[in-house]
Amino acid sequence: MKTIITLSLLLLSIISLAQTNQVVGDYIITLGKQEKHHIEYKLSLKEDGTFFFHSYSNNSQGIPNEVNIYGKGTWKIEKNVVHFFADKKKDINEKYSLDFNNSKARFISKSPRDKTDRVIKTCLQFFNSKIFWIKRLRIFKKNSIQL
Repeated sequence: MKTIITLSLLLLSIISLAQTNQVVGDYIITLGKQEKHHIEYKLSLKEDGTFFFHSYSNNSQGIPNEVNIYGKGTWKIEKNVVHFFADKKKDINEKYSLDFNNSKARFISKSPRDKTDRVIKTCLQFFNSKIFWIKRLRIFKKNSIQL
C-alpha cells in the first residue's frame, strides 16, 4: 500500500513539473503601428517561480510620448491556470508599480494528442486582474508555433 501511494505521489509531481516547464518562457505581443501608436507587452516566466512584466507604449500624439510600466512577482500553475502574486512590500515599488496580485491567465497550447495539421500558438489569456487593461489580454510565447 505504501508503495502505491509513493508511486502515485511521484507520478503526480512529475506531471506537474512537466506542465510547469511548458509554461516557462518569454511571452510578447505588439499592437498598433510603429509610426502612430505602438504598444508592446512582454512577460517573462522564470523556472524559479518569478515573473517580470514590461509594458511599453509609444504614442506620437501623447504626453509623454513614451511610457514604460513594469511589474514583478511570483507565479504558479494549477490545471492550466497561471496564478500571479505580488508582495506589496517586496515586489511593488517606484519602478515595479503594477500589482499583479490575484491575476489569473489560462495557458493555451496544442494538445499532444492533437494530431491534426492546425497551428496553435502557445499563449496566456488573462481572464482576471485588478489591472483593467490586462483582462482579456492574449500574449503569445516566443517561438511557439507547433506543427
